[in-house]
Amino acid sequence: MKRFIVAISLVLALPLSVMAADGSKIGSVDIQKVLSQSDAGKEAKDQLMQKASKYEAEKAAKEAELLKLKGELESQGTALLNESARSAKDRDYQKGMKEYQRFLKDAQDDLQLKNGEYTNKILDEIGKVVQDFGRKSGYTAIFSRETMVYIDPSADVTDAVLKAFNESRKK
Repeated sequence: MKRFIVAISLVLALPLSVMAADGSKIGSVDIQKVLSQSDAGKEAKDQLMQKASKYEAEKAAKEAELLKLKGELESQGTALLNESARSAKDRDYQKGMKEYQRFLKDAQDDLQLKNGEYTNKILDEIGKVVQDFGRKSGYTAIFSRETMVYIDPSADVTDAVLKAFNESRKK
């Protein structure tokens, strides 16, 4: 697999060497850095954290309720409860556990969905800013740093794109 990636990189690098030979400007951008350090990325992370803390508070309440029910079931057990009452409490506990597990899965799914929505929206915006930045700055090509095997650090335009992206969101 590693050989395949290197081979593909070399094949893709051939046109780059031709572009570099004719004086074209080539740059790279670290999309993950722009995503994590941009104002939009930080806002999205804050929104996800707020949503996660709401879920965490709800989770704690549900856990406390389940522990109380389990404690009642264990303390009253066979000594105080007849068979049908104990079975009813046990069913309530089992039902509560299923609801709790469903809640955990739904909360996790919701957070993942929201994260994906925020990320995709921001990535679309970043893509537009990179294209506009490349056009205005005279670049022939700007590549995502994540897919590059090597690029000269002087060709890294991440900070400039980050600045342009943050400015574009203020308009």
